[in-house]
Amino acid sequence: MKEKLLVGWRETLSLPGLGINEINAKIDTGARTSCLHAFKVESFKKDEALWVRFWIHPKQHDTEFEKVCEAKVIDERTVRDSGGHEESRYVIESELSIGGKSWPIEITLTNRENMAFRMLLGRTAMHDRIIVDPVESFLVPFEESK
Repeated sequence: MKEKLLVGWRETLSLPGLGINEINAKIDTGARTSCLHAFKVESFKKDEALWVRFWIHPKQHDTEFEKVCEAKVIDERTVRDSGGHEESRYVIESELSIGGKSWPIEITLTNRENMAFRMLLGRTAMHDRIIVDPVESFLVPFEESK
């Protein structure tokens, strides 16, 4: 059995493939797929593949700082949010880095402007690598990815 990383219900992580060096995420075992706050999403073709360019406010409670990201679209899925509303979302893949460990995860893009967290880490991204302590927060010392 692989050694699993113990995390709290919220953690700081990075998405180095998107150039997001630090973002607070809600660790959400109720969500199947991870999602990331994105606004002004633009699709385009690159090397005959579908890509997206999107803007993000990676810092909680800070709408001044913006980061522009680009990623190849790996799918488009209908996702049901916690309120039961269905929405078609682009799905991208990015490397997740937390606690000195990294692995690729799938992420859907949606506007989370009115949500407390800019990112949700869903259970498929946790797979067999993470155990969640639901009463603790920020258990993993943050190390900025290189």
